[in-house]
Amino acid sequence: MNIRNIVLSVIILLTFLQGTAQQKPDIPINTVVERLQKYLGVYPIEKMHMHFDKPYYGVGDTLWFKTYMDHNFVEYIPSTVGYVEILNSKDSLIQTMRIPLKNGVGEGHWVLNPEYVSQDNYRFRAYTKWMANFDPAFFYNKIVPIGDAINKKLGGTVQYEPSGRGGRTKATIQLRNARGELLGRQRVNWEANDGWDAFNKGRGTTDDMGRLSIDLNIKEEGWLENGRLVVSVDSEGGDRLRTDFSLKKSLWDVDVQFFPEGGELVAGVSKKLAFKAVGTDGKGVNVTGKILDDKKNEVATLEDFGLGMGYVNFMPQPGVSYTAEIDFGSEGVKSYPLPEVVSDKMTLSLADLSDNGMQVSIATSEENFPNVENKPFYIFAQLNGHLIYGAQLTMKNQQQSVLIPTENLPNGLAQVTLMSAQGEPLSERLLMIAREPLLDIAIKSDKSQYSKKDLVNLTIEVDNVPDSILGSYSISVVDEEKVPYDDNLEHSILSSFLLTADIKGYVEKPNYYFNEENENRDQALEALLLTQGFRRFDYSDLIAEKYPQITFLPEHGITLSGTLRMNNGRPVNNGGLHLSIPGGALRKDAYTDPSGKFAFENLSFPDSVEATINARGNDNYRDLVIHMDQTYFPDIDKNNPYWADQTQNIDQQFEKYLANSRNEFRTSVLIDEVTVTARVESKVSSRDFSALSGLSMADHRIEADRLKGCNVLTMCLSTLLTGITYDNQTLKYYVTRNYNMGSRVPVQFFLDGMPIDEPSLNSIMVEDIEAIEIFLKDELGTVRNVYQNDGVVSIMTKKKEKSQARMSLAEIESLLPKTNVLDLQPLGFIKERKFYAPKYDTPAKKNTNDYRTTIFWKPDIEIIGSGNVELEFYNADGNGNYKVIVEGKDAVGNIGRKVYRYKVQ
Repeated sequence: MNIRNIVLSVIILLTFLQGTAQQKPDIPINTVVERLQKYLGVYPIEKMHMHFDKPYYGVGDTLWFKTYMDHNFVEYIPSTVGYVEILNSKDSLIQTMRIPLKNGVGEGHWVLNPEYVSQDNYRFRAYTKWMANFDPAFFYNKIVPIGDAINKKLGGTVQYEPSGRGGRTKATIQLRNARGELLGRQRVNWEANDGWDAFNKGRGTTDDMGRLSIDLNIKEEGWLENGRLVVSVDSEGGDRLRTDFSLKKSLWDVDVQFFPEGGELVAGVSKKLAFKAVGTDGKGVNVTGKILDDKKNEVATLEDFGLGMGYVNFMPQPGVSYTAEIDFGSEGVKSYPLPEVVSDKMTLSLADLSDNGMQVSIATSEENFPNVENKPFYIFAQLNGHLIYGAQLTMKNQQQSVLIPTENLPNGLAQVTLMSAQGEPLSERLLMIAREPLLDIAIKSDKSQYSKKDLVNLTIEVDNVPDSILGSYSISVVDEEKVPYDDNLEHSILSSFLLTADIKGYVEKPNYYFNEENENRDQALEALLLTQGFRRFDYSDLIAEKYPQITFLPEHGITLSGTLRMNNGRPVNNGGLHLSIPGGALRKDAYTDPSGKFAFENLSFPDSVEATINARGNDNYRDLVIHMDQTYFPDIDKNNPYWADQTQNIDQQFEKYLANSRNEFRTSVLIDEVTVTARVESKVSSRDFSALSGLSMADHRIEADRLKGCNVLTMCLSTLLTGITYDNQTLKYYVTRNYNMGSRVPVQFFLDGMPIDEPSLNSIMVEDIEAIEIFLKDELGTVRNVYQNDGVVSIMTKKKEKSQARMSLAEIESLLPKTNVLDLQPLGFIKERKFYAPKYDTPAKKNTNDYRTTIFWKPDIEIIGSGNVELEFYNADGNGNYKVIVEGKDAVGNIGRKVYRYKVQ
């Protein structure tokens, strides 16, 4: 389909219909079109999606993913660099990955190292730098739960029973040891905190079933945002074991809102009235109810289509107020006032959606019609950043219709807007266009039933793709008995690109609306679109020619930039710099502009390589200083709505998976008993110093060998300190995640357990440093409460040896800072790693245990046009259904998904 032809036809239609107006508009429609086209042409839309090998994981696993980037085919060179961020349940940034995108796709992995990864709900956020120019609400977001069957010594579940009065709730916890046995008659210490300070605490003893009931009094709702219920017990060995639970879902309440189609309840106009009921856990609440007028007459009944959303057809009467009575079952009946009925507004609604197009109705009240009769109005429709319809109409009747053709339109969300002749948006409507067929993906296996460790031959066929068009696909095969999951919960490529990438806010069970097994999915989608926000751009700003500020252009490689100055601060013009990455065999030159700025652009190198930038080729190079620019990343979006997808009781919810994980690691190879003949020298640790002994495990540790080539400590810290940001204005260091959210509480530095300030860092000799430990959080507050800091950087020096001979002049000069040479470790592209699939092609190889949950993963399948590809792999030891999921997109933006199952016995 040619989008450009559609746009041209729209402009012709606009020019033709303009002549039908009987009053001259204040702002000509061509002016509106020109400004809209300018925006849509200059600001292309990019979207991201991630396909994971499975929906949840255990510590010790490797998480595999493929990234898909889609764009709306405006004439520009799209981004070839994507970013994936991993955040924990407290929105602390754990890791940032830079993903190379070839033909709009990339791949990556995350090793869930038991030393660094703990049980939690992790949020994956994906975007391009171009997307970072706009609202982060349109980034890709998904919650991935990770359980722990290796390190976790104290497991448990929690159930909250809110009393419905104030902030009181009862929490019932049930505790288990590392073997999964109930901890009956166990003394327990507990506290409820707001993320920092405790507001409730106490002690108790579990019953025979390991249960303990705790009464909580949560006086301020804000306490729940980062609140935790922390539970600790003393183990048989005397160690204190600890686990905690989120308090976000501890109280019960329901927020019910009503959304008239088009934005207003207009007197005498029949239209849909949508409603949405959301609990404090962020998820929809099933409701029934009725609408009453001000005389208590029932005028309509309410019942959601699922997920707490629904709608009714409703004609409000002038001068009448309405109330909805909602029945919450055991929680009783509550009354909610409906929006006020108005008579002085225009409204837009969908009359019909068929193969002929979408029939849109524009109406006003009988009272208001004389005020708008024969006046011009505009109606626009845009889809995926393209203007697909525009017309100027004159109100001849109180209600009239417009047919918007949908033939040859791509799939996606259409935004239809009614606008006054002054350029003011009056009413708006979202609807899903689903006329184009999806990629026709078929999966076939050579048998319908297999045995354990059998060889499986799969064929993937793709139809309805034009010849010579490249398609990229990914396949995941999992043991569904060990990895059960509701397909409605999936963030599929369909739900990402056709729905969630275009609307703001949380969408519960996004694949529900694309799962053909759900008979009412169309009604449910209609209810969602009537209640969900959409604002990629604001028409009022476009009319006023207020366009978004562009900070980042689409990236086509890695950029390392900075400024070259004299040591007196004066910029160097036409100064030469040389970049070298020995491990990556990369060498490149750059020259400064009159302001001293330089940039090495369109680079490609793997992560964790050491790079050197030097300016020694210049005259007076001894007097030059290189300053590197900081790499920008978008702020962490606090209170991201997808927290509602967090799993409250991971141990219970994924019990089968974690039991399999225990078996998998229990069968690991053990070494024979050995006799220790020498003692390994222990590493220096912050815990060796009393002032820092209350800190937990360091988030990051920098060994002395990573300081090689660093001559001045302060010039290296900004690149070495992972998770720490240096502010050039305040000359202080901050925890990045909190700094991005506006916090200006600095990090506290320690040297061998003694507090030091930032200027004192210059006096530390780099060669004396043994290690640096970074603590991004201080959960017990042992340091924070004393120094009022946020985060700790502990610098530990080597043990002093006996005095040596006096240093020579050459040795002294070697210690002086070389400001014209910088060694750094920039964020590179994630390193490639291949999924390992064992082969059982001999009887001897089959004589091993195979507890795999991901049976097969291949993210780099390519098919040109309509064609097929054959794959083979071996089953594991699990019996039951194996689930195959294939997702993909072609080079012109068509997408598809297919689910297939086969049996293993």
